[in-house]
Formats: sequence, structure tokens, C-alpha cells
Amino acid sequence: MKLNKLFILAAFTPFLFSCSEDVMDEINKEKNETTEMSADYIITDCGLKTAFETAGTDIAWYSSVYIEHSAGTWGQHVEADKRTGQTSNSLMNNSWNNLYDVLKNLKFVLDKTDPIKGTEPNNRWARGIAYVLTAYNLAVATDMWGEVPWTEALQGTVIMQPKYDKQSDIYPKIFAMLDSAIANLNLATTGLPSVDYIYGGTFANNKASWIRAANSLKARYWMRLTNRNTNAAANALAAINAGAFTSATQQMQFDKYENQAKGENPWFQFLNDRTHLSVGQNLYNLMNLRNDPRIAVYFSLVGGVVVPAPNGTAQQTQGGIYSQSLLTINGRTAPTPLMTYHELLFIKAEAEFRTSAATWQATLQDAIRAAFASKGLNQTTADNYFTNEVTPRLTSGNELNEILTQKYIALYEHEAIEAYNDYRRTGIPTMTNPNNATVGFVNRFPWALSEISSNRNTPETPLNYVFTTKVWWAGGTELVP
Repeated sequence: MKLNKLFILAAFTPFLFSCSEDVMDEINKEKNETTEMSADYIITDCGLKTAFETAGTDIAWYSSVYIEHSAGTWGQHVEADKRTGQTSNSLMNNSWNNLYDVLKNLKFVLDKTDPIKGTEPNNRWARGIAYVLTAYNLAVATDMWGEVPWTEALQGTVIMQPKYDKQSDIYPKIFAMLDSAIANLNLATTGLPSVDYIYGGTFANNKASWIRAANSLKARYWMRLTNRNTNAAANALAAINAGAFTSATQQMQFDKYENQAKGENPWFQFLNDRTHLSVGQNLYNLMNLRNDPRIAVYFSLVGGVVVPAPNGTAQQTQGGIYSQSLLTINGRTAPTPLMTYHELLFIKAEAEFRTSAATWQATLQDAIRAAFASKGLNQTTADNYFTNEVTPRLTSGNELNEILTQKYIALYEHEAIEAYNDYRRTGIPTMTNPNNATVGFVNRFPWALSEISSNRNTPETPLNYVFTTKVWWAGGTELVP
């Protein structure tokens, strides 16, 4: 009889579970958790990812070696210095994926805040900031790789193999994004993103700073086009005059690193964990020739003196032989710059020189003052340097060379991406790595392995195209029709 009762219970158990499934799902649902993240929270994470993953790691480290701020003296960066392995599709695969991951998240914000179709149509400041960060990340992508997926990208299963866009088509879109950013930030908003990792505090207090950032980035990107647009310098000056940075307190940077292993500056972490980089001989020589007082701030000593590593021919070592960056050694919580005030002033000086404005030399002096101040050196030291070392080199025909050489020195080390872009655009200063002549200078990054393996639209290129083909704004031929 007992067995019969158990059999009957077993027979009815599926029925009981079936009837109560919906009830149990409702009981187990977490009532206090949202099923969809608001744009405000997503934009905060995007600021963090932009600083750490886009500006602070591999792209910057490799740029530093290519531009000879550093010499690769261990691991993969020895290969970068010797120009071996630089065509490998796995080289920058992680950076490519990280870039498109943050661009995807930024698209979520733009979709949510779309004024017609979005669920947060009046969250205009989040929309404006998303446009700024999208423009920044997209510019890094196209600057490093040239032609990249954009107009068909980030569509999920709708378009799984997006076409590659020309760089000449992408740059107008970047300017349009920055214009849209400024327009949205000038509107009333209902949503106020809370934590601002770029400018600190809350987004509600930083509207003006983000507008200045957008105008400053417009100036940067206009100067990128000096080989392609005769009005580039004038347009850069117009963006500056429209309301760019007016002091270092307004510059665009991530300054939220922590004095612990999981929250420290990525350059510091890279040095401590791997020690792949040493001070580049070319940078040191340019500074030493000018008796630059920043040498004591920039470089560590080995046996009481600075010992730079010869670019392209250095011995392999994880420290002890060559000098290393004091900016990184002492920079566990140093900020990651996305765009600095001194960079803007160097842009302004170059743009004024190119447009024959009489103020370019005074602006160059201001740029050097700002660069010195960013490293803790006072204005008197900067002015003495300008008078004794810079002014004598501003001779007819050498002005642009000295402007850009001073900018190159000022952008060491965490701003290496922009130094790399400037060299590819202008060829200033002269690079000394002997492997540039025998193998080639790295003009662009190789297509990512994830693209090669999944996107049939990835351009077919010769094996050595990273050495032989410049990106469009540097005067190269675009690799897609």
C-alpha cells in the first residue's frame, strides 16, 4: 500500500512542477535588480575602458617603441624594436577587440538616448559624452589600422561581417560626432550620469569640461589632416577658439588609479611585471643636445648616469643595464592622459605657424611652459630653456622641425600614441633605428586575428604592408575601394 502511494505521488510530481513553474519563477525573481542598465552607468564604465584599454596599454607601449621614446629590451618589445613579428595578426588582436568592445558599449548609450527611438531620449548629456568617447576610440582605431569597419559595425547578428570603411570617410564622421557632442551637452538633460572617471566628481558638474574636450579633440584631428586638407590648420585654430582647454586643470585624463596591484597605472604595472622597455637613445640624444632639464625628471640613473638603450640594437635585459622611465617608476597612480593642455598648445603653435600667424612663437613658449609644469618644473626653468635652447633653433626653414621636436619630447611617455601619429604625419623628428632602413618603419598595425578569421571583408594585403603602406592621412593609398 505504501508503494502504491509513492507511485501515485511520483506520477503527479511532473504535473505539480508544471503547474507551479511560473509561480516559482516569480518567487525567485530578484525584485530589487534592474534587468537593463541605464546609460548613466554604461558611460561611466566606458570612460574607464577608454583610459585603461585604449590609451593605457599595448597601443601606447608599441607606439613608444616605434617612435623611439623607448627601446624594446625584453620580450615582445625586442621584436618590435628589431621589426620582427610586426606583421603577425595576433600582435594587436586584444587591443582591436577591446576597442570594438568599448565602441559597442558606447553604441548602447547612443541607442538608449536616441531622441526618437531611445528609451532615454532626454538623457542628452550622456549622449554628448558618448559621442566624445566614440570619436576618441574610433579615431584611435582608424589612426592605428587605417581602414576599419564602422558604418556596418556593431550590428550584432544583423551584419556579422561588416565592410571596412575608408579612413577618408571615417574622419568626417568623427568631426560630426564631436559637433553632436557639443550640441547635446548644450541642451537640457534629464539623466545625470553619476561618476565621472575622466573629470572627477559627477558628470553634472563637468558639462563645460566635456565641451572643452570635444573642441580640443577637434583641433587634434584637424591637424591630423595637414597632408590632406589645405584648411586643416585654420580649422584647428577655429576649434580652439570655439572653446578648448585654457589650463591644465581642464585637460582630458583618467586620474583614478589606486596604490594597489589591482588598481594601479598600467604603465607602472607593465614595468613591474615585465620590464620590457628602456629609455630610447634617440629621445635622450635630442634632449641632451638641448641641455634639457627634464632629463633628471624623465630618466633613472645606472651607475650615476643616464644610460639610454640604442634603438633597434639594444641588449636584452629586464633592468639593470639601461635607464628606465622615472615617470613610470614613480607613477603608480599617475593619470592616463587622453588629451593634455600642453598637447593643445603645441597644436596651436604648429597651426599658427602654418597659417603665418605672428603669435606662433609665443604660443610655443606657452606650450613648453605647460609641458614643464606638467612634470613639476617651474616657469623660470622653462623660460630659460626656451631662450637658451629653443629660440636659437627657430631659424628660417627649421621652425616646424623644432616645434614638433619639442612636442615629441613633451609627449614622453604616456602620450606616445600622439607622438607616433605626429611622426607618421610629418616625419619629424628623424628616427635612428637601423631596422627602419633594412626592414621598414611600422606605418600601421596588422589586421587583427579575430577579423582575419571571421570577416571575409578584411582587406587582402601583402605580408609586409605594415611597412610599405601608410595610412591615408599620412599620404598613403587606401586599401579598400
